[in-house]
Amino acid sequence: MLQARDIMTSPVETVGPEARIDAVIGLMVAGRVSGVPVVTKTGAIAGIVTEGDLLHRIETGTEQGSKRKHTHFLELLMGGGEEITHYIRSHSRRVSDIMTEVVVTVTGDTPLPEVIRLMEQHRIRRVPVEQGGRLIGIVSRSDLVAALGRRLAAIEPPGATSDAEIEARIHAALDAAPWFAQSNVDLRVDAGIATLEGVIHDERLRTAIRVAVETVPGVISVEDKVVFVEPMTGSIYAP
Repeated sequence: MLQARDIMTSPVETVGPEARIDAVIGLMVAGRVSGVPVVTKTGAIAGIVTEGDLLHRIETGTEQGSKRKHTHFLELLMGGGEEITHYIRSHSRRVSDIMTEVVVTVTGDTPLPEVIRLMEQHRIRRVPVEQGGRLIGIVSRSDLVAALGRRLAAIEPPGATSDAEIEARIHAALDAAPWFAQSNVDLRVDAGIATLEGVIHDERLRTAIRVAVETVPGVISVEDKVVFVEPMTGSIYAP
């Protein structure tokens, strides 16, 4: 199973807590990335600056609470802490003032499914990878896409295979799918072309069966002659 270290980007462009946000923006634009880790002098992760941290800025007039941008400074001091925080994040040009301090991280041996689960759970686009308290890489959604591309490219084209062998592979693939039992579909293979015939009562099965057949090595194309019978009315729909 793939692990974080297998697909992570390394080395990683980083900035220190004392850096100016100009430096972060420069790295984002030049590297076409949406987030830059913030690390200490020892390489420990102190935070991360993402596009989301730069959305509400005084320079672009998008700061939160912009309707009250002329509020007296004394009101800021006397008001709630949230308004003070908004002021700091929209005005400061120091990375340490605007970065996200709570960072979801993984280690190099974290399985890829767990990395994806964390991304989905926390609704984030990238996960820093650390080992021994130091940043060693980062896994982004683009890294996941690149890994998929490499896996697809690594699949070798099938050698010469008989129609009988291809047909046997298709049957094995379909029999392994629990949803295939809901259909009544037969198939035959001639010169690498798989012809499907039979009846289904769920139109989604048509696509699922086609996908399963197309991914079998040796299949050149799929000819769909499956008939859909609407289970409630008995209406018949041919492809």
